[in-house]
Amino acid sequence: MTVERLENRLCEYALLMRLHRPIGIYLLLWPTLWALWLAGDGQPPRGAVLVFVLGVALMRSAGCVMNDIADRQFDPHVARTRDRPLAAGRVSLSEAIRLAAGLSLLAFALVLTQNALTVKLSFVGLALAATYPFMKRFHHLPQAHLGAAFGWGIPMAYAAVTDSLPAIAWLLFLGNVLWAVIYDTQYAMVDREDDRKIGVKSTALWFGERDKRIIAYLQATLLGLLAVIGLLAGRGWIYYLAVFAAAWFALYQQYLIRDRAPEECFKAFLNNNGFGLVVFCGLLLDYLPPGPP
Repeated sequence: MTVERLENRLCEYALLMRLHRPIGIYLLLWPTLWALWLAGDGQPPRGAVLVFVLGVALMRSAGCVMNDIADRQFDPHVARTRDRPLAAGRVSLSEAIRLAAGLSLLAFALVLTQNALTVKLSFVGLALAATYPFMKRFHHLPQAHLGAAFGWGIPMAYAAVTDSLPAIAWLLFLGNVLWAVIYDTQYAMVDREDDRKIGVKSTALWFGERDKRIIAYLQATLLGLLAVIGLLAGRGWIYYLAVFAAAWFALYQQYLIRDRAPEECFKAFLNNNGFGLVVFCGLLLDYLPPGPP
């Protein structure tokens, strides 16, 4: 293989892994970091943080490849996805399968550096990631399945740091499922008409005219859960200030989706990166030790 061809293949693989669109990595990363900081009482082990950050990048990339493998018959018929490497025929199915397997094995190698409970939980995480792309064929809540896949880093983080799965971990996991339904419904609102034509299911189609109202209810519930989690974790005013700031991100998203314009719905989806970041910054700053008197 020539250097030029190698560069071409690597470029196509990077596109298949969506490395040019890191929003998915961020949406997977923030709740994982929330969990690490809460489980570690503001001081999670550095090794665990490194393993989970790298694992997030690898598993999101693997998930994108798995998604394109599952959707290879649908993607050519959707304007937003028809130029993806697998849909456009620039990457073969066998290449995509090998890439997904390789990324998953690398992520598993990282998990093997953690305790036995974390390793056991990783098998559930892999199953969630591998089955999610097919859920849109069977029910109207694939977004909830995505939330479980994206949020599985939460119990794994608690397992890695505390070797246990306390109730607060599951509350945070539930919050992440709700958050994924919020942002992935906004994302699905972009493709609503294409999805209707090709016969795949989504919350955007299921919610119909109630979509904005249901998203608002879910946003309010998520913010309430974050407040309860703060109480259970004994967090201070800085954390609650961050949750208040996150509420403004949610309000702005409601403004963006007000007319259901696809471009604005996509902006609302992207805005969730700010939501997750501000909550993490609140945790990070709230756990900082007080300065000298």
